[in-house]
Amino acid sequence: MSVRVLVVDDSAFFRKRVSEILSSVPEIEVIAALSNGKEALERVPTLKPDVITMDYEMPVMDGVTAVRRIMETCPTPIIMFSSLTYEGARVTLDALEAGAVDFLPKNFEDISSNASRMQEVLKERILQVARARGVPSSPATPAPAVKASDSPAPVAARRTERGALSSRASQPPAPREARVGARGKSVKSIGHSIDLLVIGTSTGGPVALQKIIARLPSNFPVPVLLIQHMPATFTPAFAERLNSMSSLTVTQAVEGDALVPGRVFLAPGGKQMVLKKEGRSAKISIIEGDERLTYKPSVDLTFGSAARIFPGKMLGIVLTGMGADGREGCRMVKSSGATIWTQDEKSCVVYGMPMAVDKAGYSDLSLDINEFADRLVGELL
Repeated sequence: MSVRVLVVDDSAFFRKRVSEILSSVPEIEVIAALSNGKEALERVPTLKPDVITMDYEMPVMDGVTAVRRIMETCPTPIIMFSSLTYEGARVTLDALEAGAVDFLPKNFEDISSNASRMQEVLKERILQVARARGVPSSPATPAPAVKASDSPAPVAARRTERGALSSRASQPPAPREARVGARGKSVKSIGHSIDLLVIGTSTGGPVALQKIIARLPSNFPVPVLLIQHMPATFTPAFAERLNSMSSLTVTQAVEGDALVPGRVFLAPGGKQMVLKKEGRSAKISIIEGDERLTYKPSVDLTFGSAARIFPGKMLGIVLTGMGADGREGCRMVKSSGATIWTQDEKSCVVYGMPMAVDKAGYSDLSLDINEFADRLVGELL
């Protein structure tokens, strides 16, 4: 059975090329190609696509409005095409918040001259999103949909009642650099002190991170590092978005940033974020990284770096995302004596990265995305 895809774009050239590329994939069937969001909204209930590709800028009805209306009336996985600009990033984040599950850069040069590469990228994203939603693909597809029977063995500690938000009305602590090896805030059930929180994610991550960061209080006692798979032109807009909805200060990380409690640092797209020692203090270093690494930024690299600088004194969290980035980093975190939490399968957009960590036996706790903020506050304050 093929994955049924609806293509929506106001560019006749782009509609044609995307349809041609997808139609050449045996596991995918293009059921229609439409020119605006209004047409899509009207025809989705009868076409019943498994996945929709959607442009963000169209006449009659734009992509963000179409996503919101489709998710209200006939929820369907939607992958946005967006330009690699600041405005494109801002609109794409709006679309993700409206219900789109993922996005791809809209690059006319690639789709014109590099069809094989575009085919692989589109095929991977569409089939992964379809499987995550339980849509079966043709027998030619090697990887089946994730089933309940494929779930990992129980992790070391299962979900418990979420901690209540602290009622303390205290002022934020005076800024201080995180001290390497310094004793952190005592915790209630983790079993060791925490001097650093590191969160890694990919597909579905922008909305997941918003649900956590927006709910942390201004007196949150440790620095926070975020690794989100995202292009370089998107991360500044995402950092600004998180900062606007949080009582914490959120910035895109730059070389030499000092780790200050209550500050949130987002890894810049296209670069690697690692930690380095300066005396007893830890600071952020932004590097190009090894070209052999698939992801820039890489969850594995940042987690491994943090585990070396804060052995046994960090908390790592792996949220929704495709692939297995973070599994090796979690191995290093666990080897250092620290703790790992993962997002549960039910609340993930794509249960790939957390599943890889769960199956490896590295997760100490699996939580619904809406439980993380309360649990963090309950443990660290």
